[in-house]
Amino acid sequence: MSETFRAFRIHRDESGLTRAGIETLRLDDLSSGEVLIRVAYSAVNYKDALAGTGQGRILRRSPLVGGIDAAGTVVRDDTGRLTAGTPVVVTGGGLSETRDGGYAKFLRAPAEIVIPLPPDITLFEAAAMGTAGFTSALAIQRMEDNHQRPENGPVLVTGASGGVGSFAIDMLSEQGYEVHALTGKPETSGELLSELGAKEIVDRRTLDLGARPLEKALWGGAVDNVGGDVLAWLTRTLRPYGNIAAVGLAGGIELHTTVMPFILRGVSLLGIHSVDCPYELRRHLWSRLATDLRPRHLDRVVQGMVRIDGLESVFEDMLAGKRHGRLVVQVD
Repeated sequence: MSETFRAFRIHRDESGLTRAGIETLRLDDLSSGEVLIRVAYSAVNYKDALAGTGQGRILRRSPLVGGIDAAGTVVRDDTGRLTAGTPVVVTGGGLSETRDGGYAKFLRAPAEIVIPLPPDITLFEAAAMGTAGFTSALAIQRMEDNHQRPENGPVLVTGASGGVGSFAIDMLSEQGYEVHALTGKPETSGELLSELGAKEIVDRRTLDLGARPLEKALWGGAVDNVGGDVLAWLTRTLRPYGNIAAVGLAGGIELHTTVMPFILRGVSLLGIHSVDCPYELRRHLWSRLATDLRPRHLDRVVQGMVRIDGLESVFEDMLAGKRHGRLVVQVD
């Protein structure tokens, strides 16, 4: 196959300067991998915006095709596991970090990160859920594996207006949890978060984080996209044997707390790392995303579609806080 195709490619030099845009590539230009995929859709994640603008040190080699998500069909699988035409999804696994990602017509990926889609999920839906939906499902799975149950009390989702937060609210409420949403933008996102299933909206700007080693026990569990001081506050306000799924670090990487919540209340802090998730767990979670964890309001979370030649302006808007919700990228 010698045809050329367009790709959104990112270059980063030794000084850290990043330039990105549309280039014409051939298959030989792409990273190696046993599975060749014809990509139909990708998505825009905050991580993609950081990589494409150089505002975050995401790329570990250069140049790379951007896009940490990809949904498409198998062209060829050198392992013989998947037949041509099989619909598949790829999230994480080094895409747009150490290998070329989904912002191109073709993608070559290692077999261990290529997941055949359950029949009830379309390619568009797979890209719309993408890393955000997958990460939310992984957070819920780990919490449930550690005995999180609706009867333990309300679950707080921080950074609720982001992709992971929105999906987590939708999925948790469908599982019977009482969900509260913490956001710094209640005036613009509160109505949507309520529609997704949040019983109460908590304004982060009015939050009293306290200072004692243990504060009043409020939450049965939490999905935290913020980190920093908010995560420290969560450790001090969880009920006995509650779980915190630590997903993001928008509020900082440091954690100032004590061992008292962990010893005196049995709180568990669960790290959620979706990039290198084992194959069987990946497959299990996509099966759940097709069944009991399937987002009920995907059409409300997805805010539109963009082509790869419109990505640069989208990245700038996202980092400036002018865009919310999920954007699907039409590639093919």
